[in-house]
Amino acid sequence: ALRGHIKKILHCTMENMFERQRPPLPQPSLIHGSEGPLYVDNIDHGVTEAPYEHGFSPYEFNGGTTIAIAGKDYAIVAADTRLSSGYEILSRNVSKLHDLTGKCVLGSAGCKTDVDQLRSVLDITMKVYQHNHRKSMATTSVAQMLGNTLYQRRMFPYYAFNVLGGVDAEGRGAVYSYDAIGSFERTQYSATGSGQAYMIPLLDNVIGHKNRLDENRELPAEEVVEIIKDGFVTAGERDIYTGDAVEIMVITAAGITTTMYNLKAD
Repeated sequence: ALRGHIKKILHCTMENMFERQRPPLPQPSLIHGSEGPLYVDNIDHGVTEAPYEHGFSPYEFNGGTTIAIAGKDYAIVAADTRLSSGYEILSRNVSKLHDLTGKCVLGSAGCKTDVDQLRSVLDITMKVYQHNHRKSMATTSVAQMLGNTLYQRRMFPYYAFNVLGGVDAEGRGAVYSYDAIGSFERTQYSATGSGQAYMIPLLDNVIGHKNRLDENRELPAEEVVEIIKDGFVTAGERDIYTGDAVEIMVITAAGITTTMYNLKAD
């Protein structure tokens, strides 16, 4: 009997303790609207009063579009100069192109900090090669080196979407397309970045000459430059991260020439 009495006292004590700790339920509020009285609960649904859940991401997409086209004896790499974050334009004059040698240019869109870090790593590797071999690295070797560099960071990839353009040892244009972890292929043309979906169909039609019955002629570099300008004007109409200006680098065996073409600034 004593054991049962003690158990009953403990049970009552625990119930009283939980009752004291339990917050009172919010009472509904009466609101008089145009359609009559309306009861609205005062329960916070995590929108205003409750603490927000904060997260951190090491990546940020800063937008931009890059494009590369290979010709018979030239390669052209181009990119816009807008740097964005969400709906905010951070800069209108940031180059997304980086010449690794006198015959090879890297175009990168994505996270600006990762792009800068990738460029720094590549430049160091290029300088070591220059000191060891007393010559610049060939374009095909640069393509492999870039793939290796990206693959080394496959567990925490560079948030950079790259195209590589240049001329090879025979003087032919070469374009290499990459994914985030270093897989690449040599192709006639490629595009990356926020405007990729607008550029690739244009390149398929005008450069790749797919599903067309007219003559597929060899385009001179000057005509390809005009096609690139039209492509960036078109992409800028639909993609808010592409705009301000397009930087165009034409690579031949003689070297690299750079031109700028203004786009809309809104």
